[in-house]
Amino acid sequence: MSLFEQEETRNLERVQPLAARMRPATLGEFAGQSHFLGDGKLLRRLIEADRLGSVLFFGPPGCGKTTLAQLLATETRCRFRQLSAVTSGVKDVREVLESARDELASGGRRTLLFIDEIHRFNRAQQDALLPDVEAGVVTLVGATTSNPSFAVNGALLSRSQVFQFQPLSEAEIAELVRRALADRERGLGRHGVAIDDEAMAFLCQVCDGDARRALTALEIAVLSSGSGTPLVISRELMEESLQRKAISYDASGDEHYDSASALIKSIRGSDPDAGLYWLARMLEGGEDVRFLCRRLVILASEDVGNADPQALPLAVACMQACEFIGLPECQLTLSQTVCYLACAPKSNAATTAIAAARDDIRQGRTLPVPVHLRDRHYRGAERLGHGQGYEYSHDNPTGIVAQDYLGVDRQYYHPVPRGFEQELAERLERIRETLAEAKS
Repeated sequence: MSLFEQEETRNLERVQPLAARMRPATLGEFAGQSHFLGDGKLLRRLIEADRLGSVLFFGPPGCGKTTLAQLLATETRCRFRQLSAVTSGVKDVREVLESARDELASGGRRTLLFIDEIHRFNRAQQDALLPDVEAGVVTLVGATTSNPSFAVNGALLSRSQVFQFQPLSEAEIAELVRRALADRERGLGRHGVAIDDEAMAFLCQVCDGDARRALTALEIAVLSSGSGTPLVISRELMEESLQRKAISYDASGDEHYDSASALIKSIRGSDPDAGLYWLARMLEGGEDVRFLCRRLVILASEDVGNADPQALPLAVACMQACEFIGLPECQLTLSQTVCYLACAPKSNAATTAIAAARDDIRQGRTLPVPVHLRDRHYRGAERLGHGQGYEYSHDNPTGIVAQDYLGVDRQYYHPVPRGFEQELAERLERIRETLAEAKS
């Protein structure tokens, strides 16, 4: 490399971060997302057939949304225009759309409009895109870290294909790091840097599939070490360069709902270790403790039920304790409750019972209250026969009398053969035998 080229490379390093310099120049170099970009997949077919319409890229940071948008403009021979929903308004959008219409009217190319963080546009700003998106004046590519079903209005969503990006795998991150270390023009190749296996494994693991985070940490490790002997990046140097990673968690968006779902399903599946991980993930992300308590109280009835009658009082006590002591100490109470609920015997019999009963009512099965069960404490009730024939259960030595309480033969509650509910099932069988005598 000539002295002039070396100086140009240094200038590029000062102006652009490594993550920007290492963006692939072609689709062939693009790492990851083969589930929709590989050979024969939908996005690849749309590009090859020159039928690319408006698309929404949904995924976590650093997985290639912006890079792919730029590559699509190259592959489809479109003008590339980029806006950020954080800093742009309707005026900026209309200027780009007007320029795109003028370009088409003069026989020029179509415009690919890339809007980063499109979920930050309000409804009026998103609506301003609709006419030109529908007319094909622009090919809209919107990138968002929030679920488009919640963050993008329905009219725009119905006119767009949604592609969900996945975090890059550890192997893909490792490939990007090796490529950056070897590239002398765009990467760090001229520094003569190597990375040991332990440091590489650590970097690939803690960057959470975020290529930008991995390349930024790599650049910090190299440039902060100065020049001199050939540098071998160790795990200690990489840990120092990364410092404490920020937790990727949106307490009002997808991460909130997905993590809550994972927490509940782990406890329901009797896995306390997974439950504790998702609890810790939500606490580290700043989740509202009241929300966690509400979910645990619901789960105690929905998934444990009478298989362990102590589950609900414990969950309610957890809610009260968390309200009383707050963070950080209430994490201990939450941990205790998650462990107990995960290890408790499970039953959804109470859940299915009320669902079946309500379904009967919604389907029109509205039963009159049997006359002997009706209230007789108002004027004229006795004349109507209300309460006549009712037998007081406590007058019977067993506490149960042969009496019809519904008017039809219907069973909703079916205890499971687990935990305390197994004992309830045996007791209920004897009770139903007595009650059946009245129906027969």
